[in-house]
Amino acid sequence: MSKTTNKFSPEVRERAVRMVLDNEGQHGSRWQAITSIAAKIGCSANTLNDWVKKAEIDSGKRSGVPSEMAERMKALERENRELRQANEILRKASA
Repeated sequence: MSKTTNKFSPEVRERAVRMVLDNEGQHGSRWQAITSIAAKIGCSANTLNDWVKKAEIDSGKRSGVPSEMAERMKALERENRELRQANEILRKASA
């Protein structure tokens, strides 16, 4: 699993999403608004589209798992994995 660095600050992401949502009526489609704004801020249209979708999920306008819940699930899965490893080590040590 590769780890990417976040080139854009949360503020830039929020502003770009807001620009898409505020200006999509001035374009023929949401995708046209996304491609136009993505070119201006220097990210790919697909990346900006992902940010918009995530913002809609987090605000309840789109179905899906909100970011906060996804982060919590990820932390619990990590904790579960670590506990399983610790149990395995203890099981081998007592055998």
